[in-house]
Amino acid sequence: MSELNPHFAKEASHSTISSGEAAFQPSEMFYSRTDKRGVIIEANSVFRRVSGFLWEEIKGAPHKIIRHPDMPKGVFQLYWDRLKADKPVVAYVKNRTKEGRYYWVLALTWPMADGFMSVRIKPTTDLFRKVQGIYAALLADEKQGLTPAQSAERLKAMLKQAGFRSYDSFMTEALSRESAARTEQRGLPVHQVQRRFSEMFETVCRLGEETDQMTEIIHAIRTVPMNMRILASRLENAGGPISAISVNYGSMLDEMATWVREFVEGEDSTYARIHDAIQHGQFLVCAAAIQREMSDRFEEDLAGAADTEQLESDRRMLRSEAQKFETDMRAALKTVETEVNRLSRSVLDMKRYVTGLSSTRMMCKIESAALYGSGDTSLSGIVDQLDAGQNEIEERLARIVQLNSVIQGHTGMIRTMA
Repeated sequence: MSELNPHFAKEASHSTISSGEAAFQPSEMFYSRTDKRGVIIEANSVFRRVSGFLWEEIKGAPHKIIRHPDMPKGVFQLYWDRLKADKPVVAYVKNRTKEGRYYWVLALTWPMADGFMSVRIKPTTDLFRKVQGIYAALLADEKQGLTPAQSAERLKAMLKQAGFRSYDSFMTEALSRESAARTEQRGLPVHQVQRRFSEMFETVCRLGEETDQMTEIIHAIRTVPMNMRILASRLENAGGPISAISVNYGSMLDEMATWVREFVEGEDSTYARIHDAIQHGQFLVCAAAIQREMSDRFEEDLAGAADTEQLESDRRMLRSEAQKFETDMRAALKTVETEVNRLSRSVLDMKRYVTGLSSTRMMCKIESAALYGSGDTSLSGIVDQLDAGQNEIEERLARIVQLNSVIQGHTGMIRTMA
């Protein structure tokens, strides 16, 4: 790499690290473009100013010229793994200036035909502060012998423990939160499509919680058929109807448990497809907004540039990439629409199961009255269990339907705006 840029050879031996932070404003944005090896081809004035390097010092140098020793190698391992797999990547990165100071960015990088483009913004959220703690732990482990590949896997595991389903989930959350915080700090309104996707994502998470609760309810009342069979055996010949009712009730609970399981379990479940499509769409719309804003900000560099041809080309590429991301966002939105419509139809099956439970409950009440009149019996206690369980299931199912309708409403509005 030093053969590409003699200035870099000189800087590579300079290892002084200062504790000071290089300041820049939340409104500012960094931009750079590299080849497939990570060698810098283009960079904007903000990048050059904050990093402290002259243009002739960084053009032709590897991007790692600004790498800070506090950064875990596992982060860059994951970063490059994604880029080499032709996937975009978002990560918090601590960089080093020429003078040895530091500055943090949230970096969005994505592959191009002949290299990579990257736009960075200033991170300010609580998530950023949590990630700093994770990085510190990773760095300590690496100093004890953890390899970069192992560190990348540890990073994903730690993020999972922090509540993220995957690194994609983390990327979306980081990009969404930091974009929203940056917009708020600048006193600007959040873009309507971004807001809708954010609200949709919150809704689909609540949908998952409601389904989890329904699973727990079904599991809790699984003891009812067994109790009914025990009671029927005590009643001998008179317990025949109760035994038959217990079989029907157990069968319906099995069908309901299967419905819930198929809806939420596995990477290819309906819930996973809805969740991941919304998450992907949210990522794409945030990324496209950043790309568009960066292209608009090229005016600052164009105004003082002697040769504007390359900058104009990069600005056109940024706008083109934003359009591609928005096209992919609409495809993700179509997937959401397809899956929520499928859920709407599927809910009809669950409603039939609930109707069957109502019939079972009524038969239990009839048998209880026939056997014991209005006295307090074990069977009436079972009926009470049926009442409570069914009411909870109906409430959860109603909320699932409502949340699904909210998602449908958002998709319709985004379709008209996007």
